[in-house]
Amino acid sequence: MIILGVDPGSVRTGYGVIDTDGRRHALIERGVIAPPVRRELAERLHFIHDGIADVIARHRPDALAVEDVFHAVNARSALVLGHVRGVVLLAGAECGLAVHAFAPAAVKVQITGYGRAEKGQVALMVSRLLALREDTPPGDAADALAVALCLAHQSPLAATERRRSPA
Repeated sequence: MIILGVDPGSVRTGYGVIDTDGRRHALIERGVIAPPVRRELAERLHFIHDGIADVIARHRPDALAVEDVFHAVNARSALVLGHVRGVVLLAGAECGLAVHAFAPAAVKVQITGYGRAEKGQVALMVSRLLALREDTPPGDAADALAVALCLAHQSPLAATERRRSPA
């Protein structure tokens, strides 16, 4: 099963694609979609949507795993993050992907065993779970891979049962 994990952000949206059988996982691709910061929000959202749609077209994942919006102190930041999450969900829905959302604390518990783990701890465990030769640097791509791994650990059979029919 191929899973696309996404860590939404208006400045940097991380993504990670893994191949998994539910117990063993392999990295396919990881990266960051970074729209030009001086653009209007609508243009940045379009850039992010196109970037996620491109990743979906290249890898044809079976499922999309997205991190939920956390409760931010700044309401405007939370609103913008919700918009970014919306275009990511739209890109997945347009391709008929099964979409799964996970709270940040749930991802951390699933990956590290501790719901308040630091970014470095999450990145280290992502490297171990994917058997990477080098440590994954903390950041948006590592967080996206953690979300993908969270889905892989949840219910691999449930995600494959909802696989879309070939186009």
